[in-house]
Amino acid sequence: MAKTSGKANQEAAKRRNYGRYKTWFWSIFALGISLVVLLFLLASWGVFGSMPTFEELENPETNLATEIFSSDGETLGKYYNENRTPIKYEDLPQHLVEALIATEDERFYEHSGIDARGTVRAAVFLGKRGGASTITQQLAKLLFTENASRNPAARVLQKFKEWIIATRLERQYTKEEIITMYLNKYDFLYQAVGVRSAAKIYFDKEPKDLNVEESAVLVAMLKNPILYNPQKEQFKENSLERRNVVLSQMEANDYITEAEEDSLQQLPLKIKFSPQGHDEGVATYFRVYLQGFMKEWIEENPKPDGGKYNIYRDGLKIYTSIDSRMQEYAEEAVQMHIANLQKEFDRQNRNNKTAPFRDISKEEIEKVISDAMRRSERWRILRDQGLSKEEIIKSFDTPTQMEVFSWKGNIDTTMTPRDSIFYYKSFFQAGMMSMTPQTGEVKAWVGGTNFKHFKYDHVKQGKRQVGSTFKPFVYATAIDQLHLSPCDTLPKSLHTIEAGKHGNQNDWTPRNSGGKADDYIGMVSLKKGLAESINTVTARLIDRTGPKPVIDLVEKLGIDTENIPEVPSIALGTADLSVFEMVSAYSTFVNEGVYVKPVIVTRIEDKNGTILYQHVPETRDVISKETAYVTVNLLEGVTQYGSGTRLRGDWAVNDPYYKSVVTGYPYNFNREEIPIAGKTGTTQNQSDGWFIGMVPNLATGVWVGAEDRSVHFPSIRYGQGAAMALPIWGTYMKKVYSDKELNVAKGPFPKPEVVTIRTDCSTYGVDESDEEDRLPDELDF
Repeated sequence: MAKTSGKANQEAAKRRNYGRYKTWFWSIFALGISLVVLLFLLASWGVFGSMPTFEELENPETNLATEIFSSDGETLGKYYNENRTPIKYEDLPQHLVEALIATEDERFYEHSGIDARGTVRAAVFLGKRGGASTITQQLAKLLFTENASRNPAARVLQKFKEWIIATRLERQYTKEEIITMYLNKYDFLYQAVGVRSAAKIYFDKEPKDLNVEESAVLVAMLKNPILYNPQKEQFKENSLERRNVVLSQMEANDYITEAEEDSLQQLPLKIKFSPQGHDEGVATYFRVYLQGFMKEWIEENPKPDGGKYNIYRDGLKIYTSIDSRMQEYAEEAVQMHIANLQKEFDRQNRNNKTAPFRDISKEEIEKVISDAMRRSERWRILRDQGLSKEEIIKSFDTPTQMEVFSWKGNIDTTMTPRDSIFYYKSFFQAGMMSMTPQTGEVKAWVGGTNFKHFKYDHVKQGKRQVGSTFKPFVYATAIDQLHLSPCDTLPKSLHTIEAGKHGNQNDWTPRNSGGKADDYIGMVSLKKGLAESINTVTARLIDRTGPKPVIDLVEKLGIDTENIPEVPSIALGTADLSVFEMVSAYSTFVNEGVYVKPVIVTRIEDKNGTILYQHVPETRDVISKETAYVTVNLLEGVTQYGSGTRLRGDWAVNDPYYKSVVTGYPYNFNREEIPIAGKTGTTQNQSDGWFIGMVPNLATGVWVGAEDRSVHFPSIRYGQGAAMALPIWGTYMKKVYSDKELNVAKGPFPKPEVVTIRTDCSTYGVDESDEEDRLPDELDF
């Protein structure tokens, strides 16, 4: 009886303990649930930090890059704080979406922002069998929460915020919109914010053109863009392995077959890295000039609410006149020729004790360097830091680690800042612009050889002495005023314009470039006079017209005449002008006497596609069609039997200069098939070389020289415009004509219905049969 009672008491005690345990369990469980609910509520109320409002969820804040488009639809570059250019879901390749879901969130279409199964698995196995963050949670983290804290408690609270935001996002957006927002927001490094930027930077493609393995590389980077970056040499193997994991996940989720998986995993890792930094990519100098254009436009065109547009975050779309293919050909032509020209210049400077300078004293060289120091960014920064002049100068003599430019690639070295100034003074630069005369559309703009190291733009910003390229303006004035013909003749003899005439303070007697006795004997036609750039002929013409009509003409042609003195010597090109001015002025001749202001922006849109600006052409009649046509006819003579004959045939194929310096020669532009009008120009001591060349629907100007005029070739052979600048034009035009899609004209220049001025000199008693035998080296001044 006692034993039975004891057993009963034990059973009763067990039941009581079980009841207590059960009560405790459910109490703890309820408390846990309540705590979780409370944490959710507190997080949603913003106790753990601010939560996004409904309006913020509706319009999540993003910094959208402004995109610059070429006339043929290519992206030239962007302005941004974050290089993000949004893309629509329908423009994403299906395999990219599938790779994303298979790797990051297999049950994406089944949950409402939180994957319960994944969360439990992550909690039980402490994340060793995969995380629990859904794509929506990752988006919430990117949009509205800070980076993960190292503090475990803070990380847990942040997770609650992510869960709440994720569920709100799921209610606010479709699954497709969430995927699009996530891929548009993610930072893939190297200024690649968003999948469109990433596709362009890592593969030089639009997302829709990515193949499966390329999509897998980008999805692989979502785990860690540093550790799995295909551009970083030390992480390429990681990138390859992670890419193959993504492919395996795609096969496991039936997006690709096992055979496709095996085949794709065998492929090597291939990227085409195309950085889009502000110092990199195509049309860098043009993009900086465009930036200034946009700054002015923004000041004059406020938003509807009165605010100002921001090119770094408003996602504007700027449509330009630049043709990406022509821009590429122009940059290639400049790079090819200047690299070779530099090599020859350096060779000729080996025994020059004042290299890279010539014709100046040591005192003058020191002044050049001192002036460069004072203009430098280094001087400005140190001055703003409060350093004295003496301290700043001393810093220029302190060895410093730096990266310097070379034509064989950038060099990491140690030198003093003063020595680096000497080093950079030796480099030749170029400015080149190409435009359509009939529309004013600028098609190519090359402001220098390397924007990262040489910021100065030699198209619009730089102005240099133009030499003989100014002479056609004198000839055009004479034709317009005096009705002269290219067949009319003038003496080659010396001509003096006396002091007091045309504003001259002293007698002016220009000499011809050859310096031989027969350079001043006999008569010469105007066509031959311009082709051979005979100074005495040009002097006679401006003596008859006067300098003021010439200045009036060039002003109408879009040239700034403020610093051009009203004296006869301007006829030989003493004025400093820009490539931009010269090309637009010459274009007027091809456009039958009508000046068209150069166009760089055709349209501006906001991020929604609303047109904010539409270009309206600005034109004016400057000279008659007949005068324009006759001037073009004169300029054709330059390439037929003047300094431009290098563009015709291959007469100099064995010339040592062309073997060592000129790439792409011979150009072989057929005289009958491709009419070319143009003019070379060379300034004193060969400091500046010019060539402006035109075909019926394209005008292109090139300038070549060093930063300082005392850096130049010792002889005219290498230093003339026909040697320094013309080869860039020839190389560029060969590439342009080879691209049949560009439709660059080959036919004759447009001729007015009525031409009263004779241009055919073959029946005019003028013998020019020997002109093609003249060597261009003798003709270029």
